[in-house]
Amino acid sequence: MEIKPIRNGEDHAAALAEIERLWGAGEGTPDGDRLEVLTALVETWERTHFPIDAPDPLEAIKFRLEQQGADAKSLVGVIGSRTRVYEVLRGDRPLTLQMIRRLHEHLQIPAEVLIRPSRNRGRKAAA
Repeated sequence: MEIKPIRNGEDHAAALAEIERLWGAGEGTPDGDRLEVLTALVETWERTHFPIDAPDPLEAIKFRLEQQGADAKSLVGVIGSRTRVYEVLRGDRPLTLQMIRRLHEHLQIPAEVLIRPSRNRGRKAAA
């Protein structure tokens, strides 16, 4: 396979097949270099054609807590009182800048995820 830009689904499929064939090639070898270039091309094409939306801030917080084997109680003192934590996680109260900073430090969630508006916000009022 000649290395060329990926312009359509057929090119994408061919590049994936070649990546599979080259998988495990040694770094710094001709096949390893070819694998690295093809991987970069595929990643760029997929980022453009299959974009992934950033997660909802509240879902990201819940997911990170689950990953750590923690629950909402572990956020008491990080973002406020027990009542405040549950108001935030239900979507009744927005995250403040101070909460975003503390969650970013405490849970290592990227700030750009936390500053997005939550899709859950106001859901209760609309129901």
